[in-house]
Amino acid sequence: MSRYRANKSKYEIDMCSGSILKKMLLFAVPLMFSSILQLLFNAADIVVVGRYAGDNSLAAVGSTTSLINLLTNLFVGLSVGANVLVAHYYGAKEKDDLRKAVHTVITISIISGLILTVVGVIGTRQFLIWMDTPKEVLDLAATYLKIYFMGMTATMVYNFGAAILRAVGDTKRPLYYLLFSGVVNVGLNLLFVIKYDMDVAGVALATVISQCISAVLVLRCLIKETGAIHLDLRCLRIDRGNFFKILQVGLPAGFQGVLFSLSNVVIQSSVNGFGETIVAGNSAAGNIEGFVYMAMNAFHQAAISFTSQNMGAGKYSRINKILYVSQLYVVIVGLSMGLLVVAFGEPLLGLYSGSEAVIDAGMIRLKYIVTLYFLCGMMDVMVGSLRGLGYAIMPMIVSLIGACGLRLVWIATVFQIPKFHTIEMVYITYPITWILTFLAHVVCFVVVRRKLPRKDII
Repeated sequence: MSRYRANKSKYEIDMCSGSILKKMLLFAVPLMFSSILQLLFNAADIVVVGRYAGDNSLAAVGSTTSLINLLTNLFVGLSVGANVLVAHYYGAKEKDDLRKAVHTVITISIISGLILTVVGVIGTRQFLIWMDTPKEVLDLAATYLKIYFMGMTATMVYNFGAAILRAVGDTKRPLYYLLFSGVVNVGLNLLFVIKYDMDVAGVALATVISQCISAVLVLRCLIKETGAIHLDLRCLRIDRGNFFKILQVGLPAGFQGVLFSLSNVVIQSSVNGFGETIVAGNSAAGNIEGFVYMAMNAFHQAAISFTSQNMGAGKYSRINKILYVSQLYVVIVGLSMGLLVVAFGEPLLGLYSGSEAVIDAGMIRLKYIVTLYFLCGMMDVMVGSLRGLGYAIMPMIVSLIGACGLRLVWIATVFQIPKFHTIEMVYITYPITWILTFLAHVVCFVVVRRKLPRKDII
């Protein structure tokens, strides 16, 4: 295999030397804003329909989040595998393998998007019925989802393309692309809903258009690249070796995401049983807490990319430092943002709905979940570090048992007891399972780390 010195662009970050503290911040801050902007796609939908189309439309759009995650997380997990593989080749300076990996990743993204479009459009209504979606919002939710899934190929292309850029330390250009497409999304939301009275169909269409814009921009970026991650559309194909390496990390990550989403669908079904007001409040609060989660998730992604590059380069002495810095940042961001969100919860929820009952319902979720949300961030950083080391099945099993499994057991047992059949008892499962799962991941990391060489490969 040929060695090379890449022609690094000003956007790339060398994660294998220099200050981890400084470089991780340079990597994570643009990624943090990118993730938050991506959430604004859905936030704009919910705010516009909540303010201009009513609480039923708000509940319809908000209640689809867990189902969207359920159907997309398997393929989003593959993008994690793509990130690890590209970062490893980049750190090892393996040009030929890196080129094959880039074209394999984009090909997989296109195929994934087409599959999701077919499944989403055909199965949407039945999925919503299985989730016990209230009859008052079923038709609206089905309309929103069918249109939303029409743009899934663009969504996958952007996510996989951004994973390639993220693997080489470039988190700035995806931010610029999402900033532009996000502004378009908000403008089209207002146009379609207020001027043309298109209700949920309008916000779904606006989201699809903005997703297409971001996908085109990231493809254009890769095509114009002159270095190792240059994309030539004529060379799109799946390299078998790289495909299986992506699956090795990506499938467990995706499978974990699917089962986590499945548990959230079950929890959403439990929430749906409390009526439209609780559903609307839960949807608004869940959207707000998503901003905190995405801010923390930047350090989960940083842990993956930094660990993968250093593993590829044989810089084993930096692995522990990467984990410590990631945890430090995620606690600072998660705790500060969580407390701010709870402190300003009522006016924030007021952006989504003018109903006091809906705001009160949303505040219950914020107080129980967001205050301790940094625990979720700590758990995710442990998962990111293990995936960066090349371990995917271990964190998947631990996460499924520690978080997903315990939540389902709680809903099936404790929650069914009449005096515990409250919305508060649904929400309290989250912080409990975060703590237990984090501790289990720490044990796994210690075991795995001891197997690695102590000295760097020079």
